[in-house]
Order: sequence, then structure tokens, then C-alpha cells
Amino acid sequence: MTHSAAILGASGYTGAELVRLIATHPGLEVAALSGDRKAGMAMGEVFPHLAHLDLPALCKIEQIDFSAIDIVFCALPHAMSQAVIADLPKDLKIVDLSADFRLRGDGEYEKWYGKPHAAMDLQAEAVYGLTEFYRDEIRAARLVAGTGCNAATVQFALRPLIEKELIDLDDIVCDLKNGVSGAGRSLKENMLFAERSEDVLAYSAGGTHRHLGEFDQEFSAIAGRDVRILFTPHLVPVNRGILASCYVKGDAQAVHEALTSRYANEPFLRVLPFGKLPGMSHVQGSNFCHLGVAGDRVSGRTLVVSTLDNLCKGSSGQALQNANLMLGLPETEGLMLAPVFP
Repeated sequence: MTHSAAILGASGYTGAELVRLIATHPGLEVAALSGDRKAGMAMGEVFPHLAHLDLPALCKIEQIDFSAIDIVFCALPHAMSQAVIADLPKDLKIVDLSADFRLRGDGEYEKWYGKPHAAMDLQAEAVYGLTEFYRDEIRAARLVAGTGCNAATVQFALRPLIEKELIDLDDIVCDLKNGVSGAGRSLKENMLFAERSEDVLAYSAGGTHRHLGEFDQEFSAIAGRDVRILFTPHLVPVNRGILASCYVKGDAQAVHEALTSRYANEPFLRVLPFGKLPGMSHVQGSNFCHLGVAGDRVSGRTLVVSTLDNLCKGSSGQALQNANLMLGLPETEGLMLAPVFP
């Protein structure tokens, strides 16, 4: 059986990545693509790398016949998803790639995104989409909220360590490098080639980055107490990829053993041999996350490095992984593409 998918916001990077992945998926077909500002255009006009595919033309959301759709991928900007999803048929399965349904607590969305949440009734049913930790809930869900790409990268490094009580919860420092595609496709002066080439820029420092809301929510729930990490992202001149260096206090060998054990049967997470560290190029274009652990010259200090592709495992690949579960399909379907190298 082939399931029909609609991608809302298909003219953005994550929408295009979904099309690329679904193109090789034996159980899914793209039945509708929305892109309001580019409605009427062929997908191959907007993204020439997809021109070889037989795809429907971009249209406006209101032109889609949702009665013929089995699952919706919502790749719309933050705040827009709330209103759009609230108006969709209530029996539709939905994977939202925006931030609109990630934060569960009252007032948390407004705290981090600066405006009240407009669909709190939907927020109550949304399942957090970190697949490897919410698999059973995702299978039964109607609405899944994809994680932030930075949030996923760091959580893969730290969740098992917090669960096993292996690290000092009051001394966690995460330094993260992020490719420019994480900022989306819209034109921004500070994203121009001349602005970003040959430069590294720290941003959203001092506890202001929005993904901290996810860290606070998830890590505190695991620990049963408040956990507030120190997190600083940096923009680096690469197209796609995230690499997080997480500095923790705990025994390095025990940390490595915990990660190796937790992810031993996970198809997309690979823990490298002790002392080996991954690079962004090892996972680009794929749904894989690689992790490495190294000790420090000072006993009890440990480095955990986590890297993934922000557009794939950090967003669209994760969305497809969740959709597979929601539709009763093999979780890895359409996602076992090898990374692109060099």
C-alpha cells in the first residue's frame, strides 16, 4: 500500500529535503506540495536538483484536497503552523517541523518565541518527536512535533548520561557549530556569502537561544529536578551540518559505555570507539548521528561530540522516521541513504 503525503511549505529547505527523501520511499508518494509565494510553479523550477522527479506543482494550502491525503508534513515558519494545523481535518496524521508544538508547559512557547500560543488544545495532544526516546508515543500519535535540530544533536549526547546519573547536572557546557541552512531559505543580510564566508559567529549567547526551552523541558523531566545547561551555538561557513561539543563532569569510560549500550540497536545512531571523534562530513545528507567520547588530562572531565545533518536527521529525516512509525511502516524506510562525501 502506498500512502499519500502533503508537504506544506515545500519551497523551503526542509520541504525540499522531504521531497528528496520520499522520492526513494516505496511506501509514500508526494500527492500535494504547497508554497504560497511560489504557487503555480513546478518544483523543479524552485529546486533544480528535483527537476527529474514527477511531482505536483506548488499550490496554495487551501487548494489541497486533504480527503485524499494520509499524512501531512508541515514545514511552515514558526507561528504559522499553529493556525494552519488547527484548520486541518481532525483525522489527519501530522508531523510538524516547526517549533510550534515542542514545548509543553503553559507559557513556555510565549517565553521563548515572544507570542502567545494560539492552539493550546493541539499542544496538549502533540508528542515530542525525538524518535529514539518517544517511539511508542509516536506510533500512537496523530500530531508529532519535530525537535529543534540543535536540540536533537545535544540530546543524543546527553540524555543517556542524565538517565544513568553519570554526570554533574550543574556543570554541563555545550559548544555547538551550525551550518547556514539552519537559518532557513529566506533572504537575510547576515547570511550573505560575503558576511559568512571565512567567519565563525557565536549567536544567541547568554541563555537566549530558543532551543534552551527544549533542553530545560527534556533534561529536567529526566532528572526530576531543574537542569540548566550552558549552551552557545556558533554559525560556521558550511551549508549543512551540526557538531556539538559537550563538556561534562563524569568518568569518560562510563560515559562511553552508557552511550554505546543505549544506542547499540538504534539504526541511525553510531557511537565511535573510545577516543575517536566524528566530523560533520561523516553524516552530511544522511539520517545518521555519530557520537564520540574522549577523556581529559584532568580525571573526571569528559568530552562528548555529537554530529548530524540539520536538514535530515535534525529535521526532515527525523520527520520521515516519525511518519513511518505513525503509518505502521518500517522505521528506516526511505532513510538508509549513505552520507555524501566529500
